[in-house]
Amino acid sequence: MAIDNKKNGMNRCPKCGSTETTLNVKTGNLKCEFCRAEFKGNKVNAPGGISELKGDIVGSGAGDIIPDESVILTLKCPACGAEVVINTDEVTSARCHWCRHNLSVNEKMPNGAVPDLVLPFKTEKKFAEGKIDEFVNKRKFFAHPTFTKEFNSNNVLGVYLPYMIVDVNAHATLSGEAEHLVRSYSVGSGNDRRTYYDADAYDVSRDFDLLIDDLTIESSEDKLKQDLKTNTNNVINSILPFDTENCVEWNPSYLRGYASEKRDTNVSVLKPAVEMQSKDIARYQAKQTMKFYDRGVKWTSESLSVKGTSWKAAYLPVWLYSYYQTDKKLMHYVAVNARTGETMGSVPINKTRLMIVSAIVEVIGVVFGLWWFKFWIGVDVDDDNPAIWGFLGFTPGFIFYWMQTSRYRNMGARHLHEKETRSQAENIKSTDTLKEHRKRLRNSRIQGENGNSVQGVLAKNGEKMMGEKMANFIGIGRMAGSTPDQTPIGQKTIADAKEKGEKVNTVTTIIVIIIILFILFAIMG
Repeated sequence: MAIDNKKNGMNRCPKCGSTETTLNVKTGNLKCEFCRAEFKGNKVNAPGGISELKGDIVGSGAGDIIPDESVILTLKCPACGAEVVINTDEVTSARCHWCRHNLSVNEKMPNGAVPDLVLPFKTEKKFAEGKIDEFVNKRKFFAHPTFTKEFNSNNVLGVYLPYMIVDVNAHATLSGEAEHLVRSYSVGSGNDRRTYYDADAYDVSRDFDLLIDDLTIESSEDKLKQDLKTNTNNVINSILPFDTENCVEWNPSYLRGYASEKRDTNVSVLKPAVEMQSKDIARYQAKQTMKFYDRGVKWTSESLSVKGTSWKAAYLPVWLYSYYQTDKKLMHYVAVNARTGETMGSVPINKTRLMIVSAIVEVIGVVFGLWWFKFWIGVDVDDDNPAIWGFLGFTPGFIFYWMQTSRYRNMGARHLHEKETRSQAENIKSTDTLKEHRKRLRNSRIQGENGNSVQGVLAKNGEKMMGEKMANFIGIGRMAGSTPDQTPIGQKTIADAKEKGEKVNTVTTIIVIIIILFILFAIMG
């Protein structure tokens, strides 16, 4: 006779009926600790049917949290009748301390502790330790000495973090103008040499149905706060995506041996983030139809009409190493996606050492730059030896400092939701009308380009911290507005040594100011 594996609300082995089941990481199946049989969880998140969504469909585990519900729950053991008290802020499953039966929490609890889905761990702790060791060992030279002394990857913790998995059925409409390069050419010579662009401008529009499958959003209030100045939560965000299509029906047996964090945000709180990221995805899908416009596109009107959504609460697996930097009051993370092995982290920096090495690099650059200017002044220089090479000699220290900070802290790391979320554009209607021929343009891209615009929560924080152009360069932020002028810089030829000397004096003054600002920035940073 077949055994009901959820008789009396308990998760049982389908072969012998035992409730003593644990996750076998190597196979992804649940394993019975008595008869050693293995069985798979029920997949309930298979792709498809998104185009039929209407309204908001909210899974039982994604329902609103009742704020006045106590986090202290009493679970009655169905096997022996004992009562076990648990704190759902700390755990979401328990074992009876009398008969050791695994207490079931499959029934929906009003505090939001139980999700609809769970994605089992696929990698073991040793694997995560190796990935974390590899990541940190590449960044030890400029790592904070206290961190280097205390670092131990054995402290990595397997944890299920709460997310919302959202399917979206929407309709997108975008309109604006785009440019196609006809030719580029240079005019003049020496300091008067300029590059110009001729382009055809088009009025363009894109109208299409947008289907988004498993858009994944953090549903922990703490992890949603991705402020690069005060935390390193972006590191955890950046290890997405997960293979959410392999999620299975919630079963507390998957959590045995791992920590978990309870969801504490409702659908209404997460809706704006979902809508904003859906617009990013729409913009990305529209971009795929704009290959002809090699100078970019400027959208002047964008709208996204959401027809329907499906919300499911899920636990997704992460190997997490955390380190608290006391002097900065900053928690650093090194996170490993327990399904894909994707690893990202933030390592506290020894800024004194980094500042000294950067200063040495800067001095070498300054020596080179001054030598070049001396050579430039003392000899007849043709047009192939511009002064810009001297200017470049005054930047390597700054570049080195910024690159190492970026490499150790990974402040620009984020989940590329616009590209990495499964999505599809259907019933595309395109309009492309030649507007005018534009000649002698100074920029290599269309003025006001925003075709790559990203308006996600983390992207905004990155833009605020680093500035729009820097965010555009490293791939975060809105990436809207004009691109840097492509006109050659510093190619002015000076007729005599006196004029050249005055030029060098001006440059020297600027360099001194820059070096002072660099030192102040390094000390205060």
